[in-house]
Amino acid sequence: MQDTTLLLSLTVLALAGFYAGRGRALALVGGPARGRRLHSLPGYYGMFLAMWCLLPPLTLLLAWSLFEGRVITLMLIEGLPDAQRSMSAGELNLLVNNIQNLAVGDAVSVEIDAVLREASSRYRLLQAESRRLLTVLCLGLATLGAVSAWRRIRPEFRARNRVESTVEFFLLLASSIAVLTTIGIVMSVLFEALRFFQQVSIVDFLFGLNWSPQTAIREDQVGSSGSFGIVPLLTGTLLITVIAMLVAVPVGLMSAIYLAEYSSQKVRAAAKPMLEILAGIPTVVYGFFAALTVAPWVRDAGEAIGLDVASESALAAGLVMGIMIIPLVSSLSDDAIKAVPGDMREGALALGATRSEAMTGVILPAALPGIVGGTLLALSRAIGETMIVVMAAGLAANLTANPFEAVTTVTVQIVTLLVGDQEFDSAKTLAAFALGLVLFVVTMTLNVVGLNFVRRYREQYE
Repeated sequence: MQDTTLLLSLTVLALAGFYAGRGRALALVGGPARGRRLHSLPGYYGMFLAMWCLLPPLTLLLAWSLFEGRVITLMLIEGLPDAQRSMSAGELNLLVNNIQNLAVGDAVSVEIDAVLREASSRYRLLQAESRRLLTVLCLGLATLGAVSAWRRIRPEFRARNRVESTVEFFLLLASSIAVLTTIGIVMSVLFEALRFFQQVSIVDFLFGLNWSPQTAIREDQVGSSGSFGIVPLLTGTLLITVIAMLVAVPVGLMSAIYLAEYSSQKVRAAAKPMLEILAGIPTVVYGFFAALTVAPWVRDAGEAIGLDVASESALAAGLVMGIMIIPLVSSLSDDAIKAVPGDMREGALALGATRSEAMTGVILPAALPGIVGGTLLALSRAIGETMIVVMAAGLAANLTANPFEAVTTVTVQIVTLLVGDQEFDSAKTLAAFALGLVLFVVTMTLNVVGLNFVRRYREQYE
């Protein structure tokens, strides 16, 4: 039985168990009219039985899916002739891959012989036996769980407590998975970054003014400086981010104020979806727009007033990036303004304040935590953007504060360093993890500072 069919069958059994458990609880007290004699609501007894029908086989299905492939591969290798089993690890892996491809009808990289055909047939047989055994075990566990739960249902049984404790356990498990995943990501980046710092001084990395990660493969190679100073990358990231925020924050905040407080319902119903369409445009499209439209316009406008503007500039990338994150600032600020209690707004107007005075003196200060939160999200989005910078600002690691020159960012260099097949043993490749670690620390610091700011003002208005 396929996994989809098996899951559907278990779902049907769980639904049947729910109604059976609910009916048994009501029957034990003499019908729905006497349901008050039950410790819990009848639905909790049904959910208790349904969980015992569903959770044990789902646990088995998860464990089976994790180990099935490895076990079948080991059994397949054990059934091969001695000549094949004595192969090296790489050759044996290639042989197993060819057997699996032949079993599912894909192309193989060697000539098909009797051994390969017999092994592929045995592989299909092992898979079929595994599916049959899994089906029997899952349905058997579901039945045993249902019978066990059925026997435990009594009027005094605390079904609600059991169901809620089970739900609480899975909520805790879900939150733990999220936390552990975050820790795993951080540790993986940190481990590779420490390997990088064993080859390159952390002082040179953090305070170096030249970025040229072309390390030499051999001693007599020319043109590989191997400079890993991150300052030009941070400068370029900061320059483009500042330009983007100077565009996005004023436009997005003013749009949110108008839509939340001044526009009619018809205008809001039309303008807000049109504004949020910008959030659904792929970043590569913004990159094309920046490279083909905005960058030439910025260059021509600069030349018209006597300025020397590069064909790829930080200004062009920052302008388009700011346009991209306007919906983020606007939507979150609008939600924050709408969340301000109406009593505060009406009280200010009742005291004689104009709409503008109520907005600047009452509503905006009260909505400040949400506005700051939206601005922080927009800031993180700007720092992590890649495609627009690649297409509009270039790859040159220039240490400059001039927005008319070409610059690059940390994220662009991470992508550049990891393009193609790479061996994670050179300083050039490991530098990407060091850049990622720095980017993580910077964004985390911004978030911590912003959260402290939000908490201080939120306490003032709660």
